[in-house]
Amino acid sequence: QVQLVESGGGLVQAGGSLRLSCVVHGSDISLNDMKWYRQAPGMQRELVASISRGGRTDYADFVKGRFTISRDDAANMGYLQLHDLKPEDTALYTCNADVFTSPWATEDYWGRGTQVTVFS
Repeated sequence: QVQLVESGGGLVQAGGSLRLSCVVHGSDISLNDMKWYRQAPGMQRELVASISRGGRTDYADFVKGRFTISRDDAANMGYLQLHDLKPEDTALYTCNADVFTSPWATEDYWGRGTQVTVFS
């Protein structure tokens, strides 16, 4: 059974930084793509950043230059470094991982999220 657990969220002043972590629990885990999403109250969930198995990264325009996604496959971990935070970054940040269930198939898993609140 695969379980994703996020941590690292919190309350931070505008301009501050946070580092979000996502650990993927399970046996014989082989990760494909990893992504971070966020959802603010009353808003749709939006993709923040993604990182492929090969390390290729992609970012939403609203976080380019401020957030950095990374991964450590040996530890089954994903990270999202947040810099220069703004009040509009306030949201529940959720990790998503595409996990290989066989050499030719993957399955999508989600964590429950970690709350980031930015005050001015």
